[in-house]
Amino acid sequence: MIQKEFANHAKKLLMEDQNVIGLAVGGSWLSDELDEFSDLDLILVTKEKISDKKSEMLGYANRIGKLLTGFTGEHVGEPRVLICLYDNPLLHVDIKFLTLDELATRVEDPHILFDRDNQLLQAFQKSEAMFPYPDYQWIEDRFWIWIHYTLLKVGRGEYMEAIDFFGFMRMVVLGPLLHIKNGNLLRAVRKVETTLKTEDLNNIKLTLPYYDRQSILAALKNAIDLYKSLRTELFDHKIDLKEETEEKVMNYLTKIKNA
Repeated sequence: MIQKEFANHAKKLLMEDQNVIGLAVGGSWLSDELDEFSDLDLILVTKEKISDKKSEMLGYANRIGKLLTGFTGEHVGEPRVLICLYDNPLLHVDIKFLTLDELATRVEDPHILFDRDNQLLQAFQKSEAMFPYPDYQWIEDRFWIWIHYTLLKVGRGEYMEAIDFFGFMRMVVLGPLLHIKNGNLLRAVRKVETTLKTEDLNNIKLTLPYYDRQSILAALKNAIDLYKSLRTELFDHKIDLKEETEEKVMNYLTKIKNA
């Protein structure tokens, strides 16, 4: 696989740098699911912090392959990641630049490619990987306001903006909750086509509207029904359900539908 060839090449080059403590890899590599469409998730651990120095991050990225371009990941809340596209082979590579102390907070235990004096291994043994779970109350507090806002857009005829809402809802609410139901890692809607039960996949497909008023409203109702079903299955009694808000919003949905 080109990903493994690239990673092993990077390992050989980076081992010569005394500022580099180790190199590890995560993502699809860990589950042995690499294919021709997979990207490569590298974790580069250095003695001195360089994730606040973009020029140095790019310097390392250029060293390990023919870098076409790269940018930092502020848009996904992770400026320590350099998102890269390489040529020969054409490959997407994410490089996370960390110090040894920063390894304690992680969502998975990566595979170690190179570890100077077993420092990475010792850091992993002293801490535990934890994948962040969504806050159910956070979701319930916002869900019905999001639905109402989308109905406002439908009512005004702003169908394109209304359609954009569904992608957000699948990423933030429906995808994660469905992954929890199915015992998967919470990666938004990644791999729902292969990791969800057929019924669950069919249900989330029903939240894909056409550019049409009635299609958008039908998809919105399907999203609501799916959320309420997941809420019943996953939430416990500690979650304060916004029942009055739900009732008012559902009445407004009927009003928009009948307009």
